[in-house]
Amino acid sequence: FRGPDFFAVLDVDGTKQRQGWVVWQEEGHYPNVIVELMSPSTSKVDTGKKKDIYGRIFRTPDYFVYDPFKPKSLQGWHLDISKGYQSLVANERGWLWCESLDFWLGTWSGTIDREEAVWLRFYDTEGNLVLLPEEVAQQEAETAQQRLEEAEQVVEAERQRAEAESQRAEAESQRAEAESQRAEAESQRAEAERQRSQRLAERLRAMGLDPDNL
Repeated sequence: FRGPDFFAVLDVDGTKQRQGWVVWQEEGHYPNVIVELMSPSTSKVDTGKKKDIYGRIFRTPDYFVYDPFKPKSLQGWHLDISKGYQSLVANERGWLWCESLDFWLGTWSGTIDREEAVWLRFYDTEGNLVLLPEEVAQQEAETAQQRLEEAEQVVEAERQRAEAESQRAEAESQRAEAESQRAEAESQRAEAERQRSQRLAERLRAMGLDPDNL
């Protein structure tokens, strides 16, 4: 019996509920990736006896060890069938390549479960952090909230546009009403002028004068 701190097994039923991983109940599938979290009391076993078992018996392709209290302690090996475990060389960021998962393995400073520390995390080929399920849920919630806010902004902009259009229409209506009133006033003025001219012409005729010849 050997229980690694972290391990991943590929090409198996990931939906099946398990209390642990029992190789002979899993068609002989051993872990493809193992990570051991070392401490001063376990470091020799993790890099010695366990490493030998994982390479010689488990035949686990990728094996890593890391001391959480020593951020630069990450070590890793990839299994060569003929030569055994071969040491991995870190990139410029200090990450190690995990061939089985097509991920980089490296450190990350941040808060998980309200604990701030330097954690061991996976990164994709582009260098992006592989999110934990709770981080994915938080990101989706933030994206949904952002979309809601954007939708509300669109609705508010549309409301303001409609209100501006209504005000413009109202102003146009008022302008038309004012123009109508002006035209009505002009018509009344013209009618009053016509009536005044008519009364004057009647007075002139009453006086024996021809208003057309004046």
